[in-house]
Amino acid sequence: MQLFSRPASAARQPAESRSPGAARRIRKTGIVAAAAAVVMALSACGGGSPQNADGPVELRFSWWGGDKRAQLTQEAIKQFEAENPNIKIKPEFGDWSGYWDKLATQVAANDAPDIIQMDEKYITEYSSRGALLDLSKYEIDTSKLDEAALNAGKSEDGLTGIAAGINAATILANPAVFEAAGVAMPDDSTWTWEDFEKTASEVTAKSPKGTYGAAAYGTDEASLGVWLRQNGKSLYTSDGKLGFEPSDISEWWAFLKQLSENKAVPTASEVVEAEAAPLDQSGLATGKNAMAFWWSNQAPALEKASGSDLKILRFPTKTGSSADAELWYKASQFWSASSRTKHPEETAKFIDFLANNVKAGEALLADRGVYPNSEVRAAIESKLTPADVKVVKFIDQIKDELGEAPAPPPKGAGAIQEIIKRYTSEVLFERLSTDEAGKKAHDEMKSAISS
Repeated sequence: MQLFSRPASAARQPAESRSPGAARRIRKTGIVAAAAAVVMALSACGGGSPQNADGPVELRFSWWGGDKRAQLTQEAIKQFEAENPNIKIKPEFGDWSGYWDKLATQVAANDAPDIIQMDEKYITEYSSRGALLDLSKYEIDTSKLDEAALNAGKSEDGLTGIAAGINAATILANPAVFEAAGVAMPDDSTWTWEDFEKTASEVTAKSPKGTYGAAAYGTDEASLGVWLRQNGKSLYTSDGKLGFEPSDISEWWAFLKQLSENKAVPTASEVVEAEAAPLDQSGLATGKNAMAFWWSNQAPALEKASGSDLKILRFPTKTGSSADAELWYKASQFWSASSRTKHPEETAKFIDFLANNVKAGEALLADRGVYPNSEVRAAIESKLTPADVKVVKFIDQIKDELGEAPAPPPKGAGAIQEIIKRYTSEVLFERLSTDEAGKKAHDEMKSAISS
């Protein structure tokens, strides 16, 4: 399935994270992270980086991502070290699939990196168990950060994450597929879910066999979150519980089943096959889908893969007004710090540089999403690719239409994506009715976040 099939908060993550095996690893790592943090909390010894009394402070910095991200991030490190010769940054990076197991092991051994690239799914897990530093106690300027992005890193445990980038849930459209089918592009400021179904079905009917108007949704909580918000509900509540009933998710699957029956989206078997494909082989990238559900910061990579000038569209609404889309700014990932760092002041100084310094912005550009600092965002726009500029403009365009920021994922939320994906397959293959899937999925989700 195309919809947010890669972890949404990880900008341009490796294709391995799209697979069912990766989903199982996500569930596993949520448990491992919790257990590891408990071990950390019980341990009496301290962590942090070594320091030579006669030399510079050394800070370890870990992140996930591919070779391009490593190149950009190490350029930012170089710029920081040039301004701060007494602080040396030691990079540690790898792909998404092994990142969380490694971090959990490091935390358990009191050997966590000083600076940690953190994901929304796990920030509550680590924060609530005392593994992350409260950055509000240190000199980090947050005055130029988008408020919604800043609040995403706050909890009762303090400010444990500074957004590294922001994005939004979108529908990406390939105009070339629309043109080949002779179907007009939709007006995303006025379209409804009924319009979405009609448009997608028409594209399928007027395209060669194997080409569909849209990819199926249903492999990640982001699309469900938008649907729930448009219906007055939410994925989570502020006290860490589910914010919806079984009937709410049943209706979401019922509409997906309707889309499938009307051939607006691929068949069940095609959906499963597409889920295992890397980004550059996704239906949107290969011209097999006219529309697909992705995060905004994935648009440049998809545009490059497709060779087409993709369009970024808002989600459809119930009312036909974009003001009711209930989108929000999502932190693509966070800059966090270990609570056991031996150098909290220097660690905070580096995070402040990443968040607020134009030189950092010029190095990192839009790799982790749109820069949350509005001044840095404006300063680096001329250096961005046309595809990245398109994303920045979309983020700015929807600013006055955003709904209230959603509650952060509670502990155990790392298992939710797999649950949604699994029951989506059960519905599409007609092994369960939408009502049965809704009840079973709701029970499993409730258990995951309360265990």
